[in-house]
Amino acid sequence: MAETFARHFGSDVIEPYSAGVVPAGRISSRTRSMMAECGAPLSPEQAPKAIRGMDLSQFDLIVNLSEYGIPQATTPVIRRTLADPIAVSDESFREVRAEVEKIVGYLVDHFRRARAWHAQLERAAVPKPATTRLEMANPEISKWWATRPQQAPSKYPVTVLPKAA
Repeated sequence: MAETFARHFGSDVIEPYSAGVVPAGRISSRTRSMMAECGAPLSPEQAPKAIRGMDLSQFDLIVNLSEYGIPQATTPVIRRTLADPIAVSDESFREVRAEVEKIVGYLVDHFRRARAWHAQLERAAVPKPATTRLEMANPEISKWWATRPQQAPSKYPVTVLPKAA
């Protein structure tokens, strides 16, 4: 879901990759119909992928939405455990989907603001900092992450965001 939302709403600032710590064998027809229902259908080519074997150092940010830890990486990780939407009612599935959409929306907003901020620095001929902290472009995002209640463990896949070009 997160990869689809990122492609749908933020393809101008995010090149998302989604991989599971414990991926399913296929994307369920229920997940496909629930995503189509909200106007962000999964592409027919989309399939579960395993995070094992990926070079995580090639990514700028990893967003882990599962109960599982990920292989050790030097890449920054944002972790938010969401309920597994597969074994719940349609209404609960929609709630998880809405939470994923909100998280992706915050990230897309952050990256757009960061890009605008960097463009402003370039116009002003100010050297860019070596790194941009998440809260630098959008201070509300760090407050939002800090106040989110943790939910029951899930098997939701890890979303991996690659380095910007």
